[in-house]
Order: sequence, then C-alpha cells, then structure tokens
Amino acid sequence: MPRKSSIKRVLIIGSGPIVIGQACEFDYSGTQACKALMKEGLEVILVNSNPATIMTDPEIATRVYVEPLKVDYLEKIIAKEMPDAVIPTLGGQTALNLALDLHAKGILQKYKVQLLGATPQVIKAGEDREIFRGLLDKIGAKYPKSHLIRTYEHGLQIADELGYPMILRPNYTLGGGGGGIAYSPEEYKKMLVTALHESPTSEVLVEESILGWKEYELEVMRDHKGTFVVVCSIENLDPCGVHTGDSITVAPQQTLSDREYQSMRDEACKIINEVGIETGGANIQFAVHPTTKERVVIEMNPRVSRSSALASKATGFPIAKIAALLAIGYSLDELQNDITKVTPSCYEPALDYIVTKIPRFAFEKFAGSKDSLTTQMKSVGEVMGIGRTLQESLMKALASLEKDPQAIPEVELETGKISYPNSRRIYHLFQAFRDGKTVAEIEELTRINPYFLEHIEALIKFERMFRADFTENNVDLLLKAKRKGFTDARLAALIGKKEADIRALREKHQMFPRYQQVDTCAGEFESSTPYFYSSYWPMASAKVDAPDAVVVIGSGPNRIGQGIEFDYSCVRGVKGFQKNGRKVIMVNSNPETVSTDYDTSDVLFFEPLTVESLSEIMRFMKPYGFVAQLGGQTPIGVAPDLVKAGYRLLGSSLETIDLAEDRGLFSKICRELNFEIPNSGMAGSLEEALRIEKNVGYPMICRPSYVLGGRRMEVIENTEELLSYFQRHKDYISPEKPCLMDQFLAGALEVDVDLVRGEDWVVVGGIVEHIEAAGVHSGDSMGVLPPHRLKPETCERIEDLSKQLANRIGVIGHLNLQLAVKNDVVYMLEANPRSSRSVPFVAKATGIPLIDLGVAAMLGKKKKDLKLENLNWRKTESVSVKGVVFPFKKFPESDSILGPEMKSTGESMGRGKNYSEALAKAFLSSNIRLPKIGQVFFSLRDKDKEVMLPLARELQRMGYGVSATTGTANFFNEKGVNCLSLRKVDEGRPHCVDKIRSGDVAFVINTTSGRRAIEASFDIRRACTDYNIPCLTESDAAEAFILALKNERNESSSVEALGAMEEF
Repeated sequence: MPRKSSIKRVLIIGSGPIVIGQACEFDYSGTQACKALMKEGLEVILVNSNPATIMTDPEIATRVYVEPLKVDYLEKIIAKEMPDAVIPTLGGQTALNLALDLHAKGILQKYKVQLLGATPQVIKAGEDREIFRGLLDKIGAKYPKSHLIRTYEHGLQIADELGYPMILRPNYTLGGGGGGIAYSPEEYKKMLVTALHESPTSEVLVEESILGWKEYELEVMRDHKGTFVVVCSIENLDPCGVHTGDSITVAPQQTLSDREYQSMRDEACKIINEVGIETGGANIQFAVHPTTKERVVIEMNPRVSRSSALASKATGFPIAKIAALLAIGYSLDELQNDITKVTPSCYEPALDYIVTKIPRFAFEKFAGSKDSLTTQMKSVGEVMGIGRTLQESLMKALASLEKDPQAIPEVELETGKISYPNSRRIYHLFQAFRDGKTVAEIEELTRINPYFLEHIEALIKFERMFRADFTENNVDLLLKAKRKGFTDARLAALIGKKEADIRALREKHQMFPRYQQVDTCAGEFESSTPYFYSSYWPMASAKVDAPDAVVVIGSGPNRIGQGIEFDYSCVRGVKGFQKNGRKVIMVNSNPETVSTDYDTSDVLFFEPLTVESLSEIMRFMKPYGFVAQLGGQTPIGVAPDLVKAGYRLLGSSLETIDLAEDRGLFSKICRELNFEIPNSGMAGSLEEALRIEKNVGYPMICRPSYVLGGRRMEVIENTEELLSYFQRHKDYISPEKPCLMDQFLAGALEVDVDLVRGEDWVVVGGIVEHIEAAGVHSGDSMGVLPPHRLKPETCERIEDLSKQLANRIGVIGHLNLQLAVKNDVVYMLEANPRSSRSVPFVAKATGIPLIDLGVAAMLGKKKKDLKLENLNWRKTESVSVKGVVFPFKKFPESDSILGPEMKSTGESMGRGKNYSEALAKAFLSSNIRLPKIGQVFFSLRDKDKEVMLPLARELQRMGYGVSATTGTANFFNEKGVNCLSLRKVDEGRPHCVDKIRSGDVAFVINTTSGRRAIEASFDIRRACTDYNIPCLTESDAAEAFILALKNERNESSSVEALGAMEEF
C-alpha cells in the first residue's frame, strides 16, 4: 500500500550524548531515517542534544532542535511544530522511555500525535520483563527461571530459591545498566540496591544463571502485511555472562544446525507477532545450552539497536531506513533493495563472507578499575572485519583495533586472563595455544565453543609452520598466510624481518588483495553499490570507476579522545569534496558510523586503518590524493608512511604537522614569534628531566609527544611524583619521542580555537572558553561560546596570535589551538594540525561550516574565489554551552575527579538567549539533575573555603540547606552561614556518605588536591556517582551550576531550531 497520506510532519527523537551502551550507531540510524523520510516529501523535525552528530546538521532534517531530551522540552517542540507523528524507535532506550513518558502524561493525546513504529503497548511488552514473560508463556517459548523484584525485601526472600550465581536485569535501562552477576549473598544484596535504583520503574528481573550457554541474536523486521524477515543472525564468541556489546560476535551465526536455526527463526517470528510489532525492526536474544541444546529467550529490543547497525553494515541491508519507511505505511515488498536495485526488501540477505565484530575498551583511562566483563556493558567502541573465512575476518578485525600492527602480538600468558572474561582475553587465548594448551583445556576454562577455539588454534599452528618453513621462494606459504588474515607486521615478526620486507616480497610476486562487493545476495544478482572488502582468496576483483578520487581516512573505533566528532568531520568532508566535483573514497573500520553507510561516499572500503591496508587501497584505486586531517590522530599517524609510498597528502604537509605536533619544534616557533608560553623543557630520559625540573618549576604538567585525549598526561607536584611518572611511562618516552614538561598555570582560564587557513586567507571559527579552570582536559571541560569571562580585547589578541601561528607553520586546512589566559596574559599551549573534537560544536554554535572551509583550503581555493565576509563568529546571537558525559558509573573502582587525561565519552549542547539558560540546558542534556530544593553538602580544601563562601551564602538565600565536613562547617558558621556539620567517613557513623546514600543530599561540592586528600574523599564522589547526585569538583563548575539552578527556578526556557550554515 502507499504511504499514509495523513502523515506529513514527523518528529524523530535522537539518543542524546554518547554513553556506554548508546553510541554513534544512533547517529547512523537517525541520519539514514531522516534522509529516507525527507526523500518521501515529509517534513522531518529532529530533536537531539548531541552536537557531535551528523543528524544535528541543519540540512539533515527540515528543522533541527538541539535541546535537552526531557519531556517538558519535547512538549514545547511538539506544541510549536505540531507534528502528525513521533518515531521513537531510532533513538535507543532514551527515545523509547521518552515516548512512554509523553504517552503517560497525555501529551501525545493533547496534541493529537500518534506513535509510529512502536506503540506504548509494544514498548512495554518488549521492555517490561514481566509482561514479556507473559507473552512468551502464551507462545510456549522458554525463558530462564526468574522473579520480578520491586522491593529490596522481596529480593531477599527469593534469593535462596534461584541459587547462585544469579543474573540481575533492571527494567528500562540501556547497556545492561545497573545489572550484573551475583556470585554470593553479599554481592547480591549490594547489586540489588543498585539495580532497583537504576530502573526507572524500580523493577529488576532476577534470573537463574545461564552462564556458559551459547548466545545468539536475530535482527528481524516485520511490515503491516505480516511479512517477516531475518536480516542477520549473530553469534557471540563469548558465552552468556558477557554483555553482547562487550563480546566478540560473528555474523552469520556459525554453530547452529539448519534445523536449530529454522526453529529459532520461527520462534522469533512468533515473538514479534505476539509482542504486537506491526512495522519495523527488533533485536531478539537467545541462549542455547551447549550440550542439551535447550533454548531460552533472554530479551528483545523493539527498536533499532546497536546490533541493527552492525547487521546493516554486515549485510548491506539498511535497517533504520526500511524501519522508517515501514512506519509511514510501506510494506517490504514495495521497497527496493538499494544495493541490487532489482530485488525487494522482503528478500532476506545472503552472505558469502564472514563478519567479525570486536569491542574496544578504555580501562586504562580509569585508574583502579577492574578489567572484568559481565552483563553490564563497558566497551566504548567497536570494529568490524570482513573476510571470506572466519580466520581472515577475525584477524582483520583484530588489526582494525589499532592496538598493535601485528594484530595478535605475543603476550605473557596469565591463566586468569583466560578463565575470567576481560578486555584482553582474546590475546591470551592465542598465547595459550602458543604455550601448548589444548582446545579441551581452554574450553574447560572459558566455555567458549570449541568451533571458535579450533580456528584460533589453527592460526597458531600455522604461525609455527610459517616460522619453520618460510623461505623467500615459498610463495604458496606466504599466500596461505595472507588468506588466513595475517598482517605483514606479524609475519615479519615471526621470521625476524621488517614489515617492509614482507611487503616487498609480496610486490615482487604480485601478491595483492582483491576487492569484493558487499551485495546482500552472495553474488546472485549484480550489485551497483561500491561497498568493498578485501581478501586474498581467489575471486574476481570488482571494477570501480572513481578516477582522481580523494581518499578520506576515517577515525576507526570510538575511543575516549577520538569519537563521533571525528566521524562528523569525515562525513561533512566527504560531502564537501563531492560538492566540488570530486569523487570520494571512504575508508573506515567502525560499523557504528555514518561514514560507513554505503551511500555516504562514492566508494566505501570497510578495512583496517593500517598502513598495509591503506597502501593496498591506494594502489588499487590510484587516487588523486588522501586526507588525513579529518579523522583524528589515526590518519595523522599513518600519513608519513603513505607519503613515503608516493601518495599525495592533501592539506597541511608532513613538515607542518611536525611543527605543530613535535613539542620541541612548536615551543621554538612560539619563542620565535614572541608568544608567551609556559616555562617548559623536553626530556628524553629521567636524567634529563631531573636537570630541567628547576627551570620549569612545580607544579608542572608532563605529557609525551604525539598523544590524543591527554593520554598519559599528569600534573606533577614534586620530584617524587616526577620519578614515579617516568618509571610508569618509560615505554613511551625516548630521545626520539621526548616528554614535554610544562609549567602548570594554576587558576588560568583555558580556551580552544578552531580555525581554517587557505593559501591566502584564515577564518577563525570561534573561541570556546572553558568553564573549569586549567588542569582539566579540554575534552572533559564544559565550554561556552561566545566567551563569558574573557575581555573583548583578549579575544582579539587570541585571534591575532592564532592567525600568526597558522601562517608561520603553513597550515592548509584545519588547526586547533589551546591557549590559556592568566592575569590578562595569553599563553600558547599547543596546536593540533587537524579537525578537532570541538569543531561540530563550534560549527553549530556559530553557523560557520568549518569542514566545508577546510575542503576549500585543501582544494587550493583562493580568497577571491570565496565570500568570507559573512563568516564572523562574533555575530552569533545565542549563547552555546558544551556539556560533558562521563562513564564513571560503569567503573565503580574509579574516581570521578577530573584532571589532564580525558575520561568523557560524549558531549551535549545547551543553546539559550543568555549564559544561564544555556548552562541549564547543557547540564540537563548531560543528564545532570538541577534540584530546586534540598540540602547542599560541601567538602572543601582550605584554599577554596573563602572562594566558596559567597556561593554558600547564595544557596542559603535561595532556600537550600547547607551542610559540610567539620572544618568547612566551622568556617561557614563563623562567617554567618548556617551550616550543619557532618562526619567524615573515618570519624564514625552516620557520616556524610551515609547522608548522600540515604537521599538527604541534593548535590555536592567537593574540591580537593594532593594524592592523599583525593583518596580520603573518594567515597564522597563515588556515592554521588552511584546515586546520580550532581557532584561538582571544581569551583568554577560549582559557580556555573548555581547559575543554572537560578535559571531553572526563575526562567521559562524557550526552544529554537538551528539556523542554516552560512554560505561562502
């Protein structure tokens, strides 16, 4: 049937800032759906609070609102736009929960808005575990024995009935949030409190253990005619007990018999029908006992999910797009397969290759965190490898992680790293076989299916053969190695050669990979979409017509410090080159992203971002040149080898990159230009550092060269800490890559500048003033544009210095600068010769299309060719504040205090008519509550007490109660602030942490410094994290928070759509 004629305007709810469990896969899904609905002639209204996304670019939808994802803001948008319908299935758990709230509060009924894709009844059936179990009973589907718990007392009553271990699954949470595996009564009691608190409905399903069972997922779709398709089957390498987002997964499934698979497929069809999904997609998870073959249903998600993005990239089937079109009335047989152009979407995809997904983790960012994987998701990103065989696919995925060029380096075997799931287990599995362990022994330790272990063992057996039998004339052996997915670097290591030697040998024998299309049909129909993967197995290499194309190197797996912001830059850059008549080749390994959508670029290669893979793509495609400044540090790292191989680097030269990134050269240029810079020195060894320390002075910041996200950057207070720093980071410091030791400008105001330079022009996109003082990484600091505290003449000085530096080092394209202002003196801190994580925020705050400008610069456009007079960030009428989101709840042993190493996973944006409104929106968009009443608890270091006194007085005037630890309370009371004294943790109970946990505290202001004091106050910050209580650990942030509180009390915030980007 044709689409519903009554639907003319649709509201799509996004997923908000990137958090663990809900990442950029929803930018991909939302962007795909917006484009599809716009093409159908609908007005699309989009609301999302994440500025780093492509979906919040103004041209993606009819109107884009960057507003908090809260019911009251959504009601304002609905009242203003009057949409006919809302689609809540594209924005993850956040959008589903909001849809239920809009329904429960009568807002949808009030404005006569219908829900498309999932009704409230469907959402509840899929997300409410008790309702879902009832539906499973109706169709005779099995599920683990379980109880739905609503109170702590009820939870204690059923504990002995299920036995240990037990699995806790809170209702309506994402990424397994609040859940876990309890192995003892003590663990169970602690987890039960957390799980009940995390569930919005205070409901927790407590299940008997199915640890060790095999886990599968089916990604399915249904239309209003009842047509049902399985888009993709996925099998977890890790058995049940590890969240599927943290498990290595393989598609299609590998170990079910045809009868078992068909039975599972039939049950999935019954489930989706019984739940009541009329149109759209769902993800259903199953567990199968490894010996009895008993099958149970674990859960379902009645929406587009993380696995949907993986399934879409694995098969070429655009799930989000199809789901959006089904929601407005189409059926599967009416929608053409985009890739074949001849088959309808009711044909299930067929794969003649294997896909492997491997998660990427960031435990190293969270000191003290325990590297263990359970039912609560902890990974921050993922990669996908495509190969003709499981071994090739697995090895390509491992290479894509960018952890080691060898993909499977040798490690020191630890049995514990095999027995218990952790982020490094796959490397220890390989090492166990190297050390002589058998499949049976490892299966006993891990419960991993022998099928997968046998393939890992086969790779290690081949390593031994290659090491023993390799000769330069043994071409067949080398070809076998490449067909198994071994990287040149690993093969070189096995025989004591260099990576270049293996490459030279392959070139000598004309041994190159071939490129095959992802076509959804295993070659049954001709495919017109240029979406490729490489393989050394015999097959005809596809023909690609993209003469003089530009290669854009993506950013690879999401990680802390290099996330969705760089995918934004890549996608926007692709479109910029295309607008200028260039064909664009995109190379990336991340299945979550918009950049790896098959219709983003002219040609897509889903490949590891290694020198080896990129060189082969360049050899095959013979491009005009490549772009390294859009994808973060990964492309910058591979650029020198690609240039050395003879490929043209567009934009800034390698010499320019070195001038900016090499700390010694950069400092020299700054002195040459008479810029103020902090006292500094370079040390390639500890001995050098000890000679330099007196000239630099304490406190100082130590950081290695060529880092991203403040990696290994620390504030050092004394010689003892300097000795410790060099001991801990000795593997990353050398005369070739020295450590930069900088004077720490305590109390300074830090700023970020993003600019673009062409051959004869420079455009400054904006100046972002950090809200927290110096010492907090720029990625973790909130920021405001236009600046709130900087004087106009200081802003002019910053612009002037920035342009001077850009001209001096010869940047062509993007340059990000970090500066500090102290006592009205501007200090130059560092330069990054690439697009930065702040570019999307700046572009949306000012309307200046920085990425498009960067493309113009890289294509050599002169000032006379452009209209730059309109590109003035000072004309910005609204105020924009960048908020930040942290994953501390996932890492209970880690401290939430901020420092020079980045820890945030995502960002939000608050836009307002003034600073306080923008602040309030930024806090709310980061899921930080703004309590209008309650008690404020202070725990302050001595030097902050006088600074915080006016804030305490203001809070008391606003009606908040004030409490503090003894020292702070005595000070406040002496100064006339009525303050309740609370015990510290080591002073007996009830203490301040008890008060926080009992809900007596609305928010906390806790400042501290020095290792001992930080450790002593850890429990305060941890309790705030566990109980979702705002905790401000820096005086400027506390001041901003109080301004936001005032706005929420006194002002009615408005909602405004983003304006169009400026033309040039």
